[in-house]
Amino acid sequence: MASYADQGAVEWAESGGGPLIAIPEVVLPFWTGADGVELASDYDRACDVDGYIGLLPVGNTTALVLGDDPAATAYLPEHGTFVRWCAAESERQLLAGVPAALDAAVWEREVHWDIPGAVILFDAAWPGNDAEKAGHLRIALEAGRYAVRAAYAAAGPETWLGLVQLRQVAPLG
Repeated sequence: MASYADQGAVEWAESGGGPLIAIPEVVLPFWTGADGVELASDYDRACDVDGYIGLLPVGNTTALVLGDDPAATAYLPEHGTFVRWCAAESERQLLAGVPAALDAAVWEREVHWDIPGAVILFDAAWPGNDAEKAGHLRIALEAGRYAVRAAYAAAGPETWLGLVQLRQVAPLG
């Protein structure tokens, strides 16, 4: 396994200032981002999510909005967690603090998210068809029902991170 200090070991998705969204890959074309023709675009719906996380319908499934803060976000599969960079002097410092932050986190209420497989994390302002242009992350997840919880936690006196943890609770089907 690559160490967090290795160059390129962790990829980050960033936003232009709004929320990030994780959309099941199979329904990407249904997300219009800020380009919607209706009064309230998909991006507006994502911005309306109150709190750290929320679910929005997209096509015949739902997407997970990472709200509250447009922080750069990575996915650490060994922890089943999206890690959001709120404050740290370096990537190495932030990532080294993840285990302590997971232990110290005061979690918000869980939501349940049914997903058909891999999801794409990207800036919610982009249309799904353009996600590859947006500095996206592809997260290979098994189809299933996931319990999702979020928290902000300190990993040290000057290191703060957001956590969005996924735990599969049942397979789909």
